[in-house]
Amino acid sequence: MKKPAPASRSFSELKSLTPARVGLGRSGASLPTEALLDFTLAHARARDAVHADFDSAGIAAALGDLGLPVAEIRSRAGSRRDYLRRPDLGRLLDQASRHLLASQPDRACQLVLVVGDGLSPAAVNRHALPLIRALKPRLAAEGIEIGQAVVATGTRVALGDEIGLLLGARMTVMLVGERPGLSAPDSLGAYLTFAPQPGRTDAERNCVSNIHGSGLGYDEAAFTIAWLVRVALSRQLTGVALKDESGGPRRLAGQAAPSEEKMSPNP
Repeated sequence: MKKPAPASRSFSELKSLTPARVGLGRSGASLPTEALLDFTLAHARARDAVHADFDSAGIAAALGDLGLPVAEIRSRAGSRRDYLRRPDLGRLLDQASRHLLASQPDRACQLVLVVGDGLSPAAVNRHALPLIRALKPRLAAEGIEIGQAVVATGTRVALGDEIGLLLGARMTVMLVGERPGLSAPDSLGAYLTFAPQPGRTDAERNCVSNIHGSGLGYDEAAFTIAWLVRVALSRQLTGVALKDESGGPRRLAGQAAPSEEKMSPNP
């Protein structure tokens, strides 16, 4: 006996499930005016996010208020134009920054936190500090201290490898603005790298992405990042071999995270 075909959903129902542009309708052979104006506005917001000023001084001051030692550095991308046209320059420290980090007192540490502008300074300005405020006590509860905070301008993800190596970090967590989309111009990403050193590939990192008002919340993101940091330090790896088995922050308050012995091995 044939099963009845599932009831089809209307476009209005589908639109309620996703920020994607579906069921926009049409006016003759074109988009309706409202949909076209909405697209144009979203595109303008994405462009503005890319070219927004990065509040590096304000972020550095706020990190200092949280009790973190802070250094402000730059990549070799001397301007925003250079940064966008030459991604390679955003992966290397300029000479002054390299000297500054190399001259820091010897404080080899478990974790270095890097806050970089990336492709959306607007995302970092808006979300980095609230996320760090949620993350810091979760790391402390795991016995993990942020040994150094670095605020980096003109940043690509790989810049964290050179930073971590110079500071003797076992691991880096980089918060960086993600490429703006038409539904999320202010999305923040967190990139985790164990044993940072130049030459690391994206396959050797973990990423917690889509952190913004309509995406992943600060508490959930902080929970996941702290869990990944703890397990990465224990297993001495990050990347494709490390899966998020945390279960998310919906675990009952006071219930312990799974121990290393009870966690299933990664493939």
